[in-house]
Amino acid sequence: MRDIQNITIPDDDDGQRLDRWLKKQLPKVPFALIQKMVRTGQVRINGKRAKMDSRILSGDVVRIPPVETKIIGPSAFIAHGDDEKTLKNMTLYDDGEILVLNKPYGLPVQGGPNITRHIDGMLSALINRKGVKPRLIHRLDRDTSGLLICARSLKTTQALGKLFESRDIKKIYYALVSPIPTETKGTIRGAIIKGTGARKEAVVIDNENGKESTTDYRVIASNADKNIAWVGFWPRTGRMHQIRVHTADILKCSILGDEKYNGLFPFMDEWNLSHRLHLHATHLIFRHPFEDKLLKLTAPLPDDMIKSFQFCGFDLKSLPDPFDPKMN
Repeated sequence: MRDIQNITIPDDDDGQRLDRWLKKQLPKVPFALIQKMVRTGQVRINGKRAKMDSRILSGDVVRIPPVETKIIGPSAFIAHGDDEKTLKNMTLYDDGEILVLNKPYGLPVQGGPNITRHIDGMLSALINRKGVKPRLIHRLDRDTSGLLICARSLKTTQALGKLFESRDIKKIYYALVSPIPTETKGTIRGAIIKGTGARKEAVVIDNENGKESTTDYRVIASNADKNIAWVGFWPRTGRMHQIRVHTADILKCSILGDEKYNGLFPFMDEWNLSHRLHLHATHLIFRHPFEDKLLKLTAPLPDDMIKSFQFCGFDLKSLPDPFDPKMN
């Protein structure tokens, strides 16, 4: 049980909705309990009752009552002394407003049960002199490597959030899939919903109840002898496991190493290929929200994926954007 807290809102949280701010302050408290605390007047802003959609302003004092926090939620993050160095080694771009990391395979982006080390927690090592911690703008699956965007201020968070909402950020992924797709390019459409029962850790295609999801794809190269293709993906929507389930359940060719979606192929052991998920966020293309320039960022493939690509005979001298109109 934690004591009453009176928290003064810093500049970087100015303008946020109260409910979203409380969820960050109380990550282990069920949202229904947070709603009840606000509804019954236990949470106050400057001594006055508040609503869930109230906007907090810099300098406001928010009262949070005693609340039991051991109920559920992510495991406690454990900081490492080398978190700052590790993040700097991942950094591909940093202009003081936008931070772009090349996330490695296997490192979670956010916390969860039994997760004590993740990008979100590590970002505390980059808190600036004003006490502002970089914020995540989107997510990658734990087993997907590649480009991850963070913002160094609330202003940048809001600006990049609008780019994502309007789908004005182009994200390109590379993957190795098997078998080779029957069509060399196309658009995959299939509504997605969280699975249940045996598939509760995955998502499934459900065009009646799921959320609309669209992925463009193009085969960059293929090896007919090994029946493996190098495919570029451009997800037009941002659903959990979207590329993975679209590829496996609709395109009928799974990503190598994808244990959730039938991608653990026997030949991976025979050919001594890494069992990692062969999916990498390679390209980010978007217009800088505060400067008159187009950012084109590319994350090099990790060594274990390079080995698999080379085994298939794919030429990695360049990492093309398969959706660049110049390549059509």
